[in-house]
Amino acid sequence: MKIATWNVNGLRARLGYLLAWLGDRRPDVVGLQELKLTEEQFPNAELEAIGYRAVLLGQKAWNGVAVLARERPELIRAGLPGQEELGARLITARVAGVELTTVYCPNGKHIGHEDFGRKLAWFDALAVHLEQHHDPSRPMILCGDFNVCPGSLDTWNEDELHGSIFHTDEERERLTRVLGWGLADVYRELHPEGRSFSWWDYRAGAFHRNHGLRIDLVLASRPLLARVRSVETDRDARKKRGELQPSDHAPVVIEVDI
Repeated sequence: MKIATWNVNGLRARLGYLLAWLGDRRPDVVGLQELKLTEEQFPNAELEAIGYRAVLLGQKAWNGVAVLARERPELIRAGLPGQEELGARLITARVAGVELTTVYCPNGKHIGHEDFGRKLAWFDALAVHLEQHHDPSRPMILCGDFNVCPGSLDTWNEDELHGSIFHTDEERERLTRVLGWGLADVYRELHPEGRSFSWWDYRAGAFHRNHGLRIDLVLASRPLLARVRSVETDRDARKKRGELQPSDHAPVVIEVDI
């Protein structure tokens, strides 16, 4: 089973790219983030035409998350309780016996901004949500754009950026709490010393200079982690494709025996 996560940075702008990528890679399940559209605007017909069904939580112009699957996903939960003011950022579905939650975690802007505190509170709520509504002994995936670099290998310049947004001890402590509940960072488990970024700024030639961050993660419960065969960041999907413009994020894809 091939499971992917991808922040598409606006689905209407990226639909052609997404359809082409799905046709090439044929993942079984995809968690999408930053849709920037409502449920009514979601391109169900185009996706169904190539064999995908979706459940989603949309929002006009901002945020938005979805789970796509070739087997119709069963919606379990939409939204993070108590955090509705921060928008459409969490959805959980069941596909082929696996619970998949995809998240678009708040950005936080910068450490002096009021949104930084809201980001930390959102992570605290996510940890509580896991404790109350999920079971780490079952096959489970939590994936998405976490807007946190887990460690020093996950940023192009830890020395310069440590303590700034995505690189603070406070953010990393929240992510560690989520992992400590019973999840593992699949990439880091399979590649303990690896460096593979998933986001590059559009500006200043960041992609070509590989000035990136690994903020798009696939976290797996231990029973599922034991079945994972591979994990990769599809860096080619960050490149322009003819007239199709890429997201600033690349998909992360795992293959797992189900």
